[in-house]
Amino acid sequence: MDQTPLKRPQFFFTTAPLPCPYLPDRLERKLVTELSGSVADSAHESLARSGFRRSHSIAYAPACPGCQACVPVRVVASDFQRRRSLARIWRQNNDLVAVRVPARASTEQYELFARYQQSRHSGSDMALMGFYEYSAMIEDSPIDTFLVEYRDRTGDLCAVCLTDRTSDGLSAVYSFFETGGARDGLGNYVVLWLIDQAQRLNLPYVYLGYWIENSPKMAYKARFQPLEHLRENRWERFSPKASSQD
Repeated sequence: MDQTPLKRPQFFFTTAPLPCPYLPDRLERKLVTELSGSVADSAHESLARSGFRRSHSIAYAPACPGCQACVPVRVVASDFQRRRSLARIWRQNNDLVAVRVPARASTEQYELFARYQQSRHSGSDMALMGFYEYSAMIEDSPIDTFLVEYRDRTGDLCAVCLTDRTSDGLSAVYSFFETGGARDGLGNYVVLWLIDQAQRLNLPYVYLGYWIENSPKMAYKARFQPLEHLRENRWERFSPKASSQD
């Protein structure tokens, strides 16, 4: 597997077990390592291609005993074509103005974030986040990170995507959007926009984090074919059952 070599030894730690946020009656543990200093970018490059994700200045991967439900996935952007319902979602939302901005938190973003959490993830730890915690999530990054804000013609903020840039693609760290409104498929549209940008930049992949077969929250990722998953340290194409969930 193509990897960027690490410039110095990387130290890893395992977190204590906590309730799994995606599958009931299971516990999750994570393998974590710090991204810092002048080698943060090169370390992140190698770790991202090995199935790790970033949160703040930490890279993490699932390390759950007896469970391998979390499957790292990425879209092969160069071969992706919008079809059927995804083409409809693209047409319906392509009037949005997408602007890349620095990774800086704003009150407007946080208010949208809070509405999204209460609508989609009420009772979760993220739903309890105040503005300070939200700011840390957005701004605490030692690598090339930016926000994409999506606004309608009146200037209202409809969606936001925190995005990492790597040498081989774009990584959707976290996105949130207006729910319950007139627009359909905003979450899917954000992914479509990232794929379109990767194609324009000649980047081969869009990293979508983990796909979990039995988690409705993660099922939408299967819609973006061709998709690759990381299996036995190799990225291979696969075709899981798709879901229309936003």
